Amino acid sequence: MKLPLGGGDKLIFLGDYVDRGPDSKAVIERLLALRKDYECVFLRGNHEWMMLNYLLKGQDFDLWMMNGARATIRSYGDVKQIPPEHLEFLKNTVFYHVEPGYLFVHAGVKPHVQLEDQDSFDLIWIREEFIYSENPLPGYRVVFGHTPFHKVLISKDKIGIDTGCVYGGKLTCLRIDDERIFQIDCGGD
Repeated sequence: MKLPLGGGDKLIFLGDYVDRGPDSKAVIERLLALRKDYECVFLRGNHEWMMLNYLLKGQDFDLWMMNGARATIRSYGDVKQIPPEHLEFLKNTVFYHVEPGYLFVHAGVKPHVQLEDQDSFDLIWIREEFIYSENPLPGYRVVFGHTPFHKVLISKDKIGIDTGCVYGGKLTCLRIDDERIFQIDCGGD
């Protein structure tokens, strides 16, 4: 299924472009191509964070390896073959994006902490404390990924759109204007 996109549409991606499939290189190339035709916002996920920690600081290699690095490295042939524009793409990802009434983030927010005081680590790693909180960031409905659900989580204060594509579930897109959900099957039942 193709999304019904128009020339003025803004696409907001919630992260985890690497490590979550066999061809991270092709995923980044596709995202780079999309930004030529659409206004795009690319959020940083915990997988980009791990990759950048290793590539830029030489840190967290074991953590990255436990979370899918082998497939990413294989897609490039070697970490030394990652094109500079791909590294720049990863470095330029952001931790959150705001649209009127909505906050877009990879994982969630620390409940009841003002947006400007949020720790970037929480924005890409938090789970239960955020998911089970009520009205975690007053004034915003938080749209997030990171934690897979069998179906889209929709509540008055948050929308979780990770439906487990990496595990054979679905890849989900949410159109904010009317909260219409678009999905494709990723090989699950």
